[in-house]
Amino acid sequence: MSDERLRRRERVLDSAEFREAFERRRAVSDRWLVVYGRPSGLAYARLGVTVPRKVARKAVVRNRLKRLVREAFRRHKERWAAGVDLIVVPRSADLTAEQASQSLAALGPDAARRVGAGG
Repeated sequence: MSDERLRRRERVLDSAEFREAFERRRAVSDRWLVVYGRPSGLAYARLGVTVPRKVARKAVVRNRLKRLVREAFRRHKERWAAGVDLIVVPRSADLTAEQASQSLAALGPDAARRVGAGG
């Protein structure tokens, strides 16, 4: 059961790492999410989520979107390539848990391949 947690080490928290991912411009997207990838060199995948105010003005909505994306990542941890950071930016405040899960499942491996980490 404890293996299903999303540990702090599995999250991208440093703003410099977010900035590097955005500057690399290795992104894939669909209607619901934009996923940026960056190599991390670690033995596990990490997730970073940022929600712009343009997408959701209210903090409570931005936080809900972050929770949905983190849960989608956590539920399919074994699917993500080791050594890659996935930075996810939701495109719509109307995102549902199922849409987040399906979208991340499709885009995550593509983003990992773009940074050379496999999928």
